[in-house]
Amino acid sequence: MTLLLDTHVWIWSQGQPEKLGQRSVQALLTPQYTNTICTISTLELARLLAVGTISLAMPLRDWIEQSLRELAATTLPLTHEIAAEAYALPAAFHTDPADRILVATARIHRLTLLTADERILHYPHVRTIDARR
Repeated sequence: MTLLLDTHVWIWSQGQPEKLGQRSVQALLTPQYTNTICTISTLELARLLAVGTISLAMPLRDWIEQSLRELAATTLPLTHEIAAEAYALPAAFHTDPADRILVATARIHRLTLLTADERILHYPHVRTIDARR
């Protein structure tokens, strides 16, 4: 199984692992699973840092490099196909652009989205795992 980490899950995995459920921690550490991060999450991190919502113990670029290495995660870029899919999702979905891009990425690449976002967890058109479990 290939997991796509929601931005908050990526942050939690590095600084607040206690927020993740046992099953999710195990999934992140299991070599049979592949961890992926979408570049939209980097944009979200940069925005959160810029407005002072979060802080990191090191520069963002170093944090990204270190966290990707620790998670053995690969990066999925934002493509034209994903951007178009983000606003062509089936059925009603909320308006947050980053969440729409994450869902579109998971759908296009047939990934399982690891998230604690209730709106995503209840959206029936994407595979998810509740990160709190």
